[in-house]
Amino acid sequence: MVRFIEENTKLVEKETGNKSNNDVTTTKKKVLQDLSINNGGGLINSWVDSMRACSPTHLKSLLKQSSWLTEHPSALDMFEEILHLSEGKQIVMFLDYDGTLSPIVDDPDRAFMSKKMRRTVRKLANCFPTAIVSGRCREKVYNFVKLTELYYAGSHGMDIKGPEQGSKFEEVRFDSKSLLCQPATEFLPMIDEVYKKLVEKTKFTPGAQVENNKFCVSVHFRRVDENNWSDLANQVRSVMKDYPKLRLTQGRKVLEVRPIIKWDKGKALEFLLESLGYANCTDVFPLYIGDDRTDEDAFKILRERRQGLGILVSKFPKETSASYSLQEPDEVMEFLQRLVEWKQLRSGA
Repeated sequence: MVRFIEENTKLVEKETGNKSNNDVTTTKKKVLQDLSINNGGGLINSWVDSMRACSPTHLKSLLKQSSWLTEHPSALDMFEEILHLSEGKQIVMFLDYDGTLSPIVDDPDRAFMSKKMRRTVRKLANCFPTAIVSGRCREKVYNFVKLTELYYAGSHGMDIKGPEQGSKFEEVRFDSKSLLCQPATEFLPMIDEVYKKLVEKTKFTPGAQVENNKFCVSVHFRRVDENNWSDLANQVRSVMKDYPKLRLTQGRKVLEVRPIIKWDKGKALEFLLESLGYANCTDVFPLYIGDDRTDEDAFKILRERRQGLGILVSKFPKETSASYSLQEPDEVMEFLQRLVEWKQLRSGA
């Protein structure tokens, strides 16, 4: 476990002004993974284009719904096929929170999951090892979910903790209650400093909300008028240009400030599989369900491993490495309920 962390937490090269404009050109087919910080104000338009491209209202024109669903069919419609693929293997569940277990809301502090969803996830965790992998800070997502039997990976996987009450699925090799992985601890003072500066810098932009997620900072622009996105991007850049060890990525109407380390939701997935004793197993079947661009890191890992599968939650066609799709949290709940019922029938419960 220690070796895994050491191999994956080395700093990558600092981002300087050496990238060309071609490196940051946004197209309809592919928006930016990392938004360049230090190339000057001329790139603000590219930022705004990328912000628009990640907005569901602009995604409709990217791909035709029918052809997209052919490539990424409904996980509910293909439920029996998914069960067939997992036959004889241990299913391990990975779930994003916002937009997956709870609806996307204007105020991120009110992204509550329903009681029915909580009951469903509790039953799921009794059937399979289950982890929540979120961009939120771990404590915050735990306060939303309030289930002690889960693994929690907050800050896009940079803050991982095992179940409070232990897990019946864990290997004898370690106590899950002592499991803790925080590969970006050295960045905490820097993240806190940037958070305070961004709060101050954006306070006059109506609708902007800056959230401290411990190992990353989220700048929400869901409630910002689109005409003000360029101003907001300028404000964020004016802070970020002084921090070459931080990078800027984005999700659904949110800009994410994160340390430049080789760690993301995909690495968190691999770390948790190793911690559970499934690192080199061929009889494990990870199922990852998420709705955001940051979940693509996990989807890609599953494709590279040729193991398990990813399910994207989206009502609109998106470029994705996921194999299947679900439209909204209600469909996620139905899918999870069917998994639980299938497992209980097999177990004779």
